[in-house]
Amino acid sequence: MSPNPTLKTLALAFEYPRQGSLGVLWEQTHSLPHSPAKLHLERFLKAVSELKLSEREELHTRTLDLSPLFAPYVGFAVYGEDYRRGAFMAALSRGMRELGLELRGELPDHLAVVLSYLAIAAEPLPELMELLEPALAAMHKTLKTLEPDNPYLHLLEAVRQAVRELPRAKGQSQAQRSSWPSLGAQSSPGGGIR
Repeated sequence: MSPNPTLKTLALAFEYPRQGSLGVLWEQTHSLPHSPAKLHLERFLKAVSELKLSEREELHTRTLDLSPLFAPYVGFAVYGEDYRRGAFMAALSRGMRELGLELRGELPDHLAVVLSYLAIAAEPLPELMELLEPALAAMHKTLKTLEPDNPYLHLLEAVRQAVRELPRAKGQSQAQRSSWPSLGAQSSPGGGIR
């Protein structure tokens, strides 16, 4: 299976901004096929293109790193600090190791790592595919509540759109997917969806 270029680009967009990284993101985005995910990614890039590198660094740190506005961890968004997150991360880590994916100092449920995994996995971990949309909904709701003009809202929506375009695991019905929380999902203060 060849890597999914949209997911690879989205994973890159969640990395810490560096000199030249915005140009690389624009270049990769221009080569993507037209899709709703690409449109939202372009909105994110337009918004952050108006910022100096130091401002992009501050936005990234404020949004995703130190006391983040939302925690960019799939397992945390769904399970909080529950023991099930640990089991989920262990299974995800095994799947990533099997594909030779480097965690680059992140936990296996970090959104950038998850997107890199999805970009190359022919058959992603079924639990990940089940949890990803509700986790993204919870992340989006939290960020929108705390900072409704944050450009990362566009990036989260780009990820949601890209995930919707992924083939579903066998046995995963439309009824299961439609029962997932929408952008109105309730996330609890300690993480997890109520």
